[in-house]
Amino acid sequence: MADRVTVIGWDGSPLTAAARAALGAATLVAGAAHHLELPEVPAGAERVRLGSAALAARRVAGHRGTAVVLADGDPGFFGVVRTLRAPEFGLEVEVVPAVSSVAAAFARAGMPWDDAHVVVAHPRTLRRAVNVCRAHTKVAVLTSPGAGPAELGLLLEGVHRTFVICEELGTTREQVSVVTSDKAADHTWRDPNVVIVIGGQAATASGGWIAGRDPAAGPRGWTLPADAYGGGLGEGEQEPLRASQLARLGPRLGDLVWDIGCGSGAFAVEAARAGAAVIAVDSDPRACAHTDSTARRHGVQLQIVHGTAPQVLEDLPEPDVVRVGGGGAAVVLAVADRRPQRIVTHAATRDAAERIGRELTEHGYLVECALLQSVGLDTKAWTETERSVAFLLSGVLPTRSA
Repeated sequence: MADRVTVIGWDGSPLTAAARAALGAATLVAGAAHHLELPEVPAGAERVRLGSAALAARRVAGHRGTAVVLADGDPGFFGVVRTLRAPEFGLEVEVVPAVSSVAAAFARAGMPWDDAHVVVAHPRTLRRAVNVCRAHTKVAVLTSPGAGPAELGLLLEGVHRTFVICEELGTTREQVSVVTSDKAADHTWRDPNVVIVIGGQAATASGGWIAGRDPAAGPRGWTLPADAYGGGLGEGEQEPLRASQLARLGPRLGDLVWDIGCGSGAFAVEAARAGAAVIAVDSDPRACAHTDSTARRHGVQLQIVHGTAPQVLEDLPEPDVVRVGGGGAAVVLAVADRRPQRIVTHAATRDAAERIGRELTEHGYLVECALLQSVGLDTKAWTETERSVAFLLSGVLPTRSA
């Protein structure tokens, strides 16, 4: 095991005295190509090109001597420090930090970033990073090869955003470009880069006490009463059923939710309030307009698609969870063919519920069904005001139950 491991963050500024001292004593230096070319790297030190952080950590752990790892920005923020400290390597490290690439990118853009979400895009996480960009008005994306500005722009089709793309921060080749998301794929971008994704309707401003989205923005409650949506909710949108659907789907940050038959937009808005990206679909243009108005009033981002399911679903990006508010068994089955983690729908009769349940089971879903009956009461006279009955069906795909 290395006698001493120092991790040095580099943001293009001159190295501090502590960083120079650590480098001067190093017998092994790991870093990217531009790090290993720094004049402070000792000529006799072993040099390790930092590609895979795990492979570099293994080399450092097996080294007998003093090791230094160089990394761009703050190495403790989505950086190499986490890998080096993993139990399988057993390394204790000293860290000389630098300005993070995210902080530098927002500084170049002249923007505050305490209200921004920060995500990492690898090929395996790209879709979830895009979903965060769909759902929120300010997101910083730490990209990687194969998951860069072009790929972000292509997957954001149908959603307009502005990209501030910061290439090779801290180097002599640093460049900052501003393009719309639909034009990002028209260019070749240099790694590493940070993409600030901005646009959409701004929600309530942060109260200045928590980074990212303020969870206290907007009214309290997982579901809101009918008067929050101007009344006139459809039978499938009543609060007890809506709350049960939300509970079974569990939409969360990084998810893409389809709300098919969105009606007034009540469910779509509440899924978006949970942090998920939402595509709301309806064949009625009045429902689409109402949903758009509802989303604006509640300060959430929705993509609204006017069209008839199941045909309109063919070109939509892959969902994580889906609510089917209308269209019956044919739409539920078309959704099941896309293999989302979870599906919820409701039926008015037991026969219809049994048919949907059987079809979902044949598609490999674990199915639950509950008969929900709710009775509204006037608490002044304790008399019944409304009654609703529905069969709530939910399907969970065992191989994607996360």
